[in-house]
Amino acid sequence: MDERLAALICLVGSVMTISWSGPAHYYLDIESGILAVDILALLGFVGVALRSKRFWPLWVAGFQLTSVLSHFIKALHWSLIPQVYAAAERLWIYPILLAIVVGTWRSRRYWRQSGEINATPA
Repeated sequence: MDERLAALICLVGSVMTISWSGPAHYYLDIESGILAVDILALLGFVGVALRSKRFWPLWVAGFQLTSVLSHFIKALHWSLIPQVYAAAERLWIYPILLAIVVGTWRSRRYWRQSGEINATPA
């Protein structure tokens, strides 16, 4: 269940990022629409981590926190090169997706080995 919720947060976040960011976002200033989406995603991932019995949601929330902090780095250093800001903000989705995939795989493997193949993981 945690895996599905985390994947849903990623999917909704991606759609919201596309719709909330302007057509000409060049990362010259703080991207407020993307910042809002990142904060909402962080809240969602923290919620998943708080209710989960697994460890991987903590990693996902931590990676998302790093993404949110990249916006504050831009706020502190206006001279930050736009490409660096964009890379720092966008980079963290890859470890997030990897953690979800590995967490899903390990969770399914655990349930298979415990003999509860048809049981729904908590």
